[in-house]
Amino acid sequence: MRYVAIAVMLLAYPFLVGWIKANPQKRHWAYFGLGILPFTINAWNLDAALISWPAWVGYAKGMIFTLLDSLALAVITTHRSPRSMPPLTGFIVAYTLAAALSVAMSGIPMSSTFYVFQLVRILILFLAVARIAPDPRALKWLAMGLAAGISYQAGNCIWQKLNGAFQTAGTMGHQNLLGLMTHFTIFPLLGMLLAGMRSRVVMLGVASSLIVEALGASRGTIGFGLMGIALLLVLSLYRRATPQKWRMVGFAALALVLISPLMVTAINNREAQLATSQYQGDERTAFERAAKAMFADHPMGVGANEYVIVANASGYSVRAGVIWNGSSRAAYVHNAYLLVAAETGWPGLLSFIALFAAVIWSGLYFAFQNRRDPRGDVVLGCTVAVIVTAEHNFYEWIFVTYQAQYVFAISIGIIAGLVRERAIEQRAARSRQRKADFSRESRDQDVDKAEQVAAAQSAV
Repeated sequence: MRYVAIAVMLLAYPFLVGWIKANPQKRHWAYFGLGILPFTINAWNLDAALISWPAWVGYAKGMIFTLLDSLALAVITTHRSPRSMPPLTGFIVAYTLAAALSVAMSGIPMSSTFYVFQLVRILILFLAVARIAPDPRALKWLAMGLAAGISYQAGNCIWQKLNGAFQTAGTMGHQNLLGLMTHFTIFPLLGMLLAGMRSRVVMLGVASSLIVEALGASRGTIGFGLMGIALLLVLSLYRRATPQKWRMVGFAALALVLISPLMVTAINNREAQLATSQYQGDERTAFERAAKAMFADHPMGVGANEYVIVANASGYSVRAGVIWNGSSRAAYVHNAYLLVAAETGWPGLLSFIALFAAVIWSGLYFAFQNRRDPRGDVVLGCTVAVIVTAEHNFYEWIFVTYQAQYVFAISIGIIAGLVRERAIEQRAARSRQRKADFSRESRDQDVDKAEQVAAAQSAV
């Protein structure tokens, strides 16, 4: 059965290429698929493992290939695009190469190769989204796909809550993963609405994101989500205030008022649960001590996807004071930066930080250099998603999973695609201006010559 699944996933690529070419009027469904699939792959089993280690304690459990990977490749193959690579590509490649370098440091090289393979898939999705982002229709269908995906998860969360779940995770396996993924729905979708996109599906996506955050009862997700909404609205109004944006502010305020009792209740219940549980208040600190010691001893890293094995086998968890139970000893340090540093060393940490910094700088620069361009609000929404995730990463490790990186790739793909399109437009405008100046100079020279000839004839 496994080989059948592999064949289906691989053969999906030529099938999708043929379908898109044969039905260009329906290609918008491919863009919709790019948005919805990150939220439905797990539930619908739309993946296959070329190599599978299901019992592995790392976050990458094999060389996984999904329907989304085939779809992204098909979009790249069938969509015309500038020959130049989109901005930010080099930073993704640099981080991927740093992870590849860590394979040489790994005690079990194959496990680290799994993460490298994952990053290559993320790069493919990024390139696909960057190609279609300049097309307003494609961007709208991509947004509706994201909205449909998070709405599907919201429906699952509501059902789980009605059946007694304390913290709902939808179909993603853990509430923290789903919560972090909401950053890449609520902010990009809200940015598109601020830019003037009119879609009830997109508005439903924003509301569904709030529901998911509230029912997940993750304090970090709720806190960073609220701060991100405030940041996005303030920056968008500062960039350029319009009546449409003020209406969106009112809509956001009303949605928060309606959902806030649920959020407050979730946080209070979570605090009560922690107060009565055996959770150790300094456990996160113990994880961080273990990761810092590992990084100090291995400045080039211990190998991607190897943290848990090395922390236990080499005694870092014991010396750091991590309590002895299965859940704690199998857990990662709750800080993505420390996790990346421990596993991939200085090359991985620096390239990881550079990737986030480059995305944030590019997005903010575009948004505020093009204040009258509605695309600036779209880019701003995606940029705020990255800013919030960069902060959230100090308290969570889950970003290294492929589901979280899928939605990250979509947001930065939108930024890169629109930045490149604007650069192409500016070059074209400069070219037209040069041609116009040249034509004007040529006309002036012709007039001067005619006047000189007329003057000479008059003198004769």
